[in-house]
Amino acid sequence: MSAAPIRAMCSVCRQRPPAMPRVEFCFTCWPGGPVTAPPCLRCGSRRLYYATGLCERCHPSAVPPPDSCTNCKAWGATRNLGWLCKGCASWCRKYTTTAACTVCRHDAVLDAQGICRLCHKQATCARSAHALISWQDVTRSGQQLFFADLFSSRHRGALIPEPRPLRPEPLPPATYQQPALFDTARTLRHRGTVGLARRADPHLAAWAEQFTREDAARYGWSVDLTWRVRTGVNIVVGFLQAPGAVLTADDVAVLVEANLPHKHVTAVLERAGLLQDHRIPAVIAWAEQQILVLPPAMAGEVRIWLAVMHEGSDVTPRRRPRSESTIRLHLRSALPALARWAADGKTSLREITAADVRTALPPAGAPRSRMSQGLRSLYRVLKARRLVFTDPAAQVTAGFPDPTIPMPLAVGHIRAALDSADPARALLCALIAFHGLTAHQIQHLQLTDARNGHLDVDGRRIPLADPVSRRLATYLDHRSRRWPATTNPHLFVHFRSATTGTHVGHRWINLHLGPHLTTRALRNDRLLDEALATGNDPKHLTDLFGLSIRAALRYTGTPTHPDLIPPQQDEPQHRHP
Repeated sequence: MSAAPIRAMCSVCRQRPPAMPRVEFCFTCWPGGPVTAPPCLRCGSRRLYYATGLCERCHPSAVPPPDSCTNCKAWGATRNLGWLCKGCASWCRKYTTTAACTVCRHDAVLDAQGICRLCHKQATCARSAHALISWQDVTRSGQQLFFADLFSSRHRGALIPEPRPLRPEPLPPATYQQPALFDTARTLRHRGTVGLARRADPHLAAWAEQFTREDAARYGWSVDLTWRVRTGVNIVVGFLQAPGAVLTADDVAVLVEANLPHKHVTAVLERAGLLQDHRIPAVIAWAEQQILVLPPAMAGEVRIWLAVMHEGSDVTPRRRPRSESTIRLHLRSALPALARWAADGKTSLREITAADVRTALPPAGAPRSRMSQGLRSLYRVLKARRLVFTDPAAQVTAGFPDPTIPMPLAVGHIRAALDSADPARALLCALIAFHGLTAHQIQHLQLTDARNGHLDVDGRRIPLADPVSRRLATYLDHRSRRWPATTNPHLFVHFRSATTGTHVGHRWINLHLGPHLTTRALRNDRLLDEALATGNDPKHLTDLFGLSIRAALRYTGTPTHPDLIPPQQDEPQHRHP
């Protein structure tokens, strides 16, 4: 079915179609008018004239507003059911007699007793308060009209939601924008913030104020932070030169010079619809710098791979977007081979053969495996988009890199972190040293995951050790004193995430553990110690830490390494704190 053609609108009001062909004005905006529109040729109505002699209710291209039901007078009927509500549509399919109702005397579709649906509904409402009521008592005090389609069974007993507070509507988009004579860099180093905040348009300031209050109540902002965010929003809104214009991330970035929370201001403006973010993602900017040395054709093919990896693809073959770390790893591994082929005179990845791939790959080890993964990812995307004829990387076997050997850590560094005066550092080290949690699991731990002496992690219920429970209670006391009003649901927060709903990052965790510890090394030490204590039982590691068999064998095979065999002693001692 072909789509209906888009009709031209009146050149003055832009709301109604022209009065007739080859005319630019409607009857209301007619020069020297307004002119009275002719009656509708179908229904005879003199209101809501649309075009070609028909009103909005009768013209097929018009979208008339809701109106009263023609049978029961309930407001809210549309043209989809012939200007009947849903109840009357079913009523008219069951009964076909149209006459004056014997009770209310108005013309409608009547049932077998000669009573209209409006009187039936009126009697139904009256019986809820009185046991018996006659038809004469139904209309004694008048008829109570109602809204259409509110007598459905799924609405009975439902709670009526509380009305949301009204917000001031934003200004309509501008049809023009004054171009700048020359570009200048904004600065707030020599200006007062209070004077700049007063330049904001009052209507837009009131519109953004609603979102500022919502975020302040949602994340538990202090009075000072709320004032600073409101001041930053008003300053940036004052930069707008025309009604309906939008802001950019560069406009918000100048708030750093005035020591105002620009990230909170950015979130408020995005929710208010006043910010248009044109910033290029960091991974895209980094990738563009890396491929500048490649030939244009080869660089274009890499950009296609980059777009699919970063944004995903909705067309067949579909593909989900990958993380920025995966994109960086694959491109960084494949770049040496791409640069070598470009130096050899290759201008496109279509010219690469399996022999070229074998020549570019390192002889062995992890570098060979990583470069092979990067090239396979690149060619897999290009071949799926039919930009290359063959996949030469799939024809070369790179093998697997030699697995790394987990090594134990010095016990002194672990004890120092466990006995640290910082409650966050002590709890972080305890969770990893006793229960072997990963950095990802620690990031997404929530307050509700720790209860009744247990910790719920990825579907596993872990009984907390006594040292971990003590440090958890100490940290929770510190958290409630340091950020009493925060609503962040995550267990670990810092001074930035406490005023938002985001989790902490990997860098924050590793910085808190100290210079001699990392999350991966501390977890490897815990798993290795468990393997030594249980006689290298891989099933025990899988049940206790949720590892796969292959990952568990990496730790159970490590104690047989000559460098890890302890000297002979009369009684073996457990080395874990």
